[in-house]
Amino acid sequence: MNRVRGGFNQYGFTVGILMLDTKFPRIAGDMGNASTFPFPVRYHRVTGASPERVVRGGAEGLLPNFIEGALALESEGVGAITTNCGFLVKFQRELAASVKIPVFTSSLLMVPLVHRMLPPGRRVGVLTVNAATLTREHLDGAGIGPEVPLAIAGMEDEKEFTRVMLGDELELDVDLAREEHVRVARRLLDEHPDVGALVLECTNMPPYAADVQRAVGLPVFDVLSLVHLVHDALAAGQPPRGAV
Repeated sequence: MNRVRGGFNQYGFTVGILMLDTKFPRIAGDMGNASTFPFPVRYHRVTGASPERVVRGGAEGLLPNFIEGALALESEGVGAITTNCGFLVKFQRELAASVKIPVFTSSLLMVPLVHRMLPPGRRVGVLTVNAATLTREHLDGAGIGPEVPLAIAGMEDEKEFTRVMLGDELELDVDLAREEHVRVARRLLDEHPDVGALVLECTNMPPYAADVQRAVGLPVFDVLSLVHLVHDALAAGQPPRGAV
């Protein structure tokens, strides 16, 4: 007999996503577009958490809002929680402590693992939406110590991607944004030929990950890599399942 129990927390969501308060386009491949995932995800918008405030303003005063959102997602039955801004890694410890399920705030959490994968003498390249505001506080939140060699490149000097994301604008030239990602990644490799793999910090970068990978010929990790990893770790336990 295959007996299962119902209840409030039975909606089949493995991953819940704390969303910034935005209106910019969410194209396919962006974690804010549900069609990006081959499994259901649960979204929760955090009111007042604009990209400008989170990235350039250090998310000042927003921790209670994100904790409230994490608790809401937990109550709705998700198995783990992520965010849709890599800069929220500064809240990794606090958010993980606020709920009883796993929390992974940023793709930057993968950097120590990626570093361990590489041969000696290779460093991890990080592409970020804004290098000027990616600080030691963020790296510490991700568990990236000084023993992990990094090469960081930001998109802030390009014309399209960062302007639209942080300015929360309504239109995005996708082809131009793609060209910018490839250009910045190539520049990073030209300046640091010892980079052995790339991690894309920004959660809006995954639509361009394949283009970057083809351009530089290196492994490229992004937040979707982490979401799929966590989903796979949770999916087998989702009820109902047939008797073995």
